[in-house]
Amino acid sequence: MSFFGSSSSSKSSEDASSTALKNALMQQVQTEAAVANARTLVSKINENCFDRCIPTPGSSLSSSESTCLSSCMEKYINVWNTTSRAYISRVQKESKRMGAGADVLGALGGQQ
Repeated sequence: MSFFGSSSSSKSSEDASSTALKNALMQQVQTEAAVANARTLVSKINENCFDRCIPTPGSSLSSSESTCLSSCMEKYINVWNTTSRAYISRVQKESKRMGAGADVLGALGGQQ
């Protein structure tokens, strides 16, 4: 018989519910961060490529302006993707290093 109306099965279901909620929140934060990053990319492309490629705005783009914009956007997107891959790789390495450090510390703590 358990005290205060709790049981081991309700404890494990609470843990599962808590983990599911945590994962859902993490996914939502990641999605919102991705949207914010995309907005930043589009903003930077607009600022820099527009200024560089369209010296005198008009009602339509010339073929040279269109080509310039396409080239400029491709460069920004390629740099963004390269930077993102490098950042993700570094975060993964740091996470593994931190995880390995925690495992080593836990093992050392158990030997005392």
